Amino acid sequence: MAYQALYRKYRPSNFDEVVGQTHIIQTLKNAIVQNRIAHAYLFCGPRGTGKTSIAKIFAKTLNCTNSQDAPCGVCENCKMAANGSHPDIIEIDAASNNGVDEVRNLIDKVKYAPMQGKYKIYIIDEVHMMTSGAFNALLKTIEEPPAHVIFIFATTEPNKVLPTIISRCQRFDFNKVSVNDIKYRLSVVCKNEGIEIDQDGLTLIAQLADGGMRDALSILDQCVAYCTSHIDVNDIRKIYGVITSEDIGQLFNSVYKKDVDCFIKDIQKYSDMGMDIKRLTADIIHMLKDSLILDYSENSTLVSDMNKDMIRKYFKSAPIHFRIQCMEELMDTYNKYTYASNALDYLEASLLKISSYSYEPKSNKFESEYDNNSDIEEEDNYETSYDDSSDNSDIIEKSSKIGDKNKVLEKSEISDVSRETLKQSENADNKIILNDDFVVQLLVGANKMERNIDTTKFNNIGQFTSSLEFGKYAASLRNSVIMASGSNYIVVCTSSEIFAKQINEFELNYGYEDFMEVLLGKAKKVFALDKTQQARVLDVFKEKMISGNLPEPFQVQLRRKESITENNMSIEDHMKSLFPNIEIKEDYKVKYVSKNI
Repeated sequence: MAYQALYRKYRPSNFDEVVGQTHIIQTLKNAIVQNRIAHAYLFCGPRGTGKTSIAKIFAKTLNCTNSQDAPCGVCENCKMAANGSHPDIIEIDAASNNGVDEVRNLIDKVKYAPMQGKYKIYIIDEVHMMTSGAFNALLKTIEEPPAHVIFIFATTEPNKVLPTIISRCQRFDFNKVSVNDIKYRLSVVCKNEGIEIDQDGLTLIAQLADGGMRDALSILDQCVAYCTSHIDVNDIRKIYGVITSEDIGQLFNSVYKKDVDCFIKDIQKYSDMGMDIKRLTADIIHMLKDSLILDYSENSTLVSDMNKDMIRKYFKSAPIHFRIQCMEELMDTYNKYTYASNALDYLEASLLKISSYSYEPKSNKFESEYDNNSDIEEEDNYETSYDDSSDNSDIIEKSSKIGDKNKVLEKSEISDVSRETLKQSENADNKIILNDDFVVQLLVGANKMERNIDTTKFNNIGQFTSSLEFGKYAASLRNSVIMASGSNYIVVCTSSEIFAKQINEFELNYGYEDFMEVLLGKAKKVFALDKTQQARVLDVFKEKMISGNLPEPFQVQLRRKESITENNMSIEDHMKSLFPNIEIKEDYKVKYVSKNI
């Protein structure tokens, strides 16, 4: 007898053998017992999840003469259904019978009574392949079929089925089979077939199957052909080009350390081995996700012990925000693979981009600690108030050098003495960002203890989003993190230049002093940077610190709303008091004068 593939040999013959889909099985059983049989069903879901198998079992049960909620397997109807010879259970492949003529031929036969069983059941697989004309021809029959006719449609793409068809069916959505369910079924098959395989091997096959039981059995079948009777997890990796957690960790570590030659060679090596680049990307994303889970719950059972060891060894050294950025970039790249002619180039470009804004390894970091009123003291180890290792820092992107094309002019002051630190781009975007040199002065005057206190209180900002008085202030700062804190100011970092511009403009027009007094317990000004400028400023800061050319800390002065309203000044005088460097023309347009700090 010819060899029979495992997925065919172990196709479920009754409801108890079906893996997963318990909600669907229970519903169908109850419908049979209660005699609430619909005239049309639509089974939809991913491939290999049991749609056709359950349709056959359901049809067999309906025509079984000895059982109410499950096929007996011994009556004549069950035997004929099992070998595919039952005259009243008709299976149709819509991919090859999708025309109007085929549907009309089906309709002509529907009116005839069943020959052997109680019902005449039509199982139409891949029903989404039918043409619109075929659907429309079948529409009336589905709506008002003979009492003895039942239609069961199966599809992986229900969105391609006409809504008029779906509305006339009972729809059942099949889920992907869980990893544990697949492992259990595979273990039963291996035991019956005399196959030796460890738990790691079963887990890997279940993961490769991606929720499809049929795919899992096909993978097992291929592994048996390669390894004969004993299957090792490394053999599975060789067959399907899957790299280990150790390999993924080393790859990430190379990216983090900016070792371009190393990680490019590794990727090319994996590609030469036949590794699926899309799967490699998914594996890296999975490990990054697990590393974030461990950041919040060190003893989480959601992460395997093997992955925990690799994460602690290779991933924990990278700041959390860097890993989040990596994951976002790789997910974006993963979505682009559909249209990629060369997935390898896409992944290499993505990792090069990630490496360009990665943190320096901790061993190469310069840290310093400042007292608010003291000079900087050189020590062996430095620590800043915006410490890279802090989860509250948001130092991520490495900006490229600013070229002549993007020269900027400084705008007017953001406080009474510092609004000249705003810059305006020469292009039409009119984007406002802080002057780099001024930010360096703010960092010099920052205090780590002050930042730690402010950060703790700043995390409560969500409580003020519904406040009538401070809601707009809280909303503008909601997605930012504190980079540095002084005695009367904070420097926050946002994810984009647009958000930073909005915060600075808000400070320019309204001021955050009153809100900061409520939120932080102390009136403070707010200055905002985006990630790109943050990385650029830190580079400038490090260079100046190494060379011993750090500037004096900037003395930020506060101007409260009360002090403004108390003064009975004209509009022009008031504007000049706020913006010493502006020139007011007759048309009241403001000309911002460039001024270096």
